[in-house]
Amino acid sequence: MYVFKDFYRNTVQLSFEKHPFSLTPKHVWVICRYQNQWLLTNHQDRGYEFPGGKVEPLENPEEAASREVKEETGATIKKLTYVGQYKVLGREKVIVKNIYFAEIAKIEEQDTYYETKGPILLKRLPKDIAKNRQYSFIMKDSVLKMTLEKLKQDGLIE
Repeated sequence: MYVFKDFYRNTVQLSFEKHPFSLTPKHVWVICRYQNQWLLTNHQDRGYEFPGGKVEPLENPEEAASREVKEETGATIKKLTYVGQYKVLGREKVIVKNIYFAEIAKIEEQDTYYETKGPILLKRLPKDIAKNRQYSFIMKDSVLKMTLEKLKQDGLIE
């Protein structure tokens, strides 16, 4: 397990084991690839980030991951892989998120992208992402960096 501070100085615990913090997490985050590009969404308030959000009642985390990707980007997932889980020990609440890697089958334009401005495709993520104001705080802590390293180690990305 890894422990570090996030963008807002909250303690974050990250693990690549199966459900170390909760069997029923209430949030998901999905790192997406489509045709050798990164698929992100442009959140109206936070900026560029990978899709994700809350698990709705009567929904499991995998269903939430697929729904959030579709709602925020118009994309349909071809293959969804569980990668890990992290817990944010915030001042007011604790949040547990499953991290997934998604291979995208297709992207279709939608009438609405809910709280986002729709899909963003990037050939590569910037090296200075932590200092780049276009990107959400969610992209700026060690969760992204360590998850990308894990995806490389597992042969899911180059």
